[in-house]
Amino acid sequence: MIKPKASPAEEVNTTHIDSETAENFIAQKHIGERIKRLRLKKSMGLVELGRHTGLSASFLSQLETGRVVPTLRNLARIAMVFSKDLAYFFETEPHSLFRIHRQKERVRLPQSGSDDPTYYFESLGYMVPDRHMDPYYAEFVPLKKNQDVRPHVHAGYEFLYILKGDLEIRHADQVSVLGAGDAVYFDASTPHAYLCAGKTSAVALIVTMHQPAVAQPAMGLRPLGAAQRSLGGTPLRTSSVAVPRTI
Repeated sequence: MIKPKASPAEEVNTTHIDSETAENFIAQKHIGERIKRLRLKKSMGLVELGRHTGLSASFLSQLETGRVVPTLRNLARIAMVFSKDLAYFFETEPHSLFRIHRQKERVRLPQSGSDDPTYYFESLGYMVPDRHMDPYYAEFVPLKKNQDVRPHVHAGYEFLYILKGDLEIRHADQVSVLGAGDAVYFDASTPHAYLCAGKTSAVALIVTMHQPAVAQPAMGLRPLGAAQRSLGGTPLRTSSVAVPRTI
């Protein structure tokens, strides 16, 4: 007699799962490490977690170090303390972001859109996809006679730390000169510009953050420097400091 073929719903997986395979599967989920991270984020000790879950501190310690495996009931108790679903302990963990940018591998680029650049920059985050901030190493060269410098705006916020030299920064109608060791944090949606304020180059670490900010009025910006310095041709962009994401 020919037996009818079972439907997919009736098929049973007959693969044998031995205890070692099961233990390896659990170990790969790093359940103990996940519990410990949750506990430390809450600045909670083992004794305190034990009071919330009804489990002993010694058992929780063994659980975090992987010496024991929790039952679903115990894991559910722990999950509820941290307002997590049980699935949290079994989902694939994302890889932590970590990117090194070697100095010898960076590319030095001139101010974009200008035949006579007033600064050069190197992206310190070009290998990071979907980044939330853009760090740069920038060198501002002394201005030539009658060289123009024009204020610019972009969304987000900006931070500068002066490493060497003197840098003049204009933000709306405020003008400041920063020296080595000085720093500034400002709303980049307000018109701003910078120029080397000395006879030697000024070097700065710049970080631009992408949070949108409400644009501010120009508030009577005056030309920078000598005769009608209006920042040459294109705005000095440090947000993406005109850095292509493909660098």
